[in-house]
Amino acid sequence: MAGILYIVPTPVGNLEDMTLRAVRVLREADLILAEDTRTTSVLLKHFDIHRPLQSHHKYNEHQTVELVKERILGGLNVALVSDAGTPGISDPGFLLARTCADEGIEVQTLPGATACIPAIVSSGLPCDRFVFEGFLPQKKGRQTLLLALAEESRTMIFYESPYRLVKTLEQFMQYFGAERRCSVAREISKLHEEHKRGTLAEVTAWFREHEPKGEIVIVVAGAQPVKPSKQKRYGRGEEETERP
Repeated sequence: MAGILYIVPTPVGNLEDMTLRAVRVLREADLILAEDTRTTSVLLKHFDIHRPLQSHHKYNEHQTVELVKERILGGLNVALVSDAGTPGISDPGFLLARTCADEGIEVQTLPGATACIPAIVSSGLPCDRFVFEGFLPQKKGRQTLLLALAEESRTMIFYESPYRLVKTLEQFMQYFGAERRCSVAREISKLHEEHKRGTLAEVTAWFREHEPKGEIVIVVAGAQPVKPSKQKRYGRGEEETERP
């Protein structure tokens, strides 16, 4: 009988965000796949978890995914974790989940920590409809994507390195407009959590003067829908656009 692939979120900051179910699943797993075994070892030690650990990251997942699949088909229950947050969300996990699902293996994803949801909820921007863009392309396709997103009406969420934050905010001003509302969340769920809210111009100016550190989530308001021009009829078959 085949085993199960468990996709297990881990805290993005405060270790108290680890769920009871996540701790139980890791304690019962036959094998834990980790993005960085050193980082995960600290987590496992904190919760007194002693299970076999194997590296599984973006540089080796194409080589290891078939082997992991065969081990699950052989009856092992395998838990996948990333360094922080939910695997598959800007982290390794998609390829393994797809491979197992295609093979008919049960894939269970536990609810849990992720940085994007606290960032948008805390931003003060609409969160009933949003689009998650993760990390923007560094070079190829970046400008094309930004041009397309300039017309996006839903709230947008981006991940960014602190070293590239100011440059990215400057590009957002260029493509979205300096008065577009935004929020930059830093170090979510950690001791020095911080949220800077305002227009893109205001937030960019702040981070030009205050060097950003830690994990960054940028939330940007969507574009305002263009209202259709009002029209007024003048005589038979004639129209004239009504001026505001």
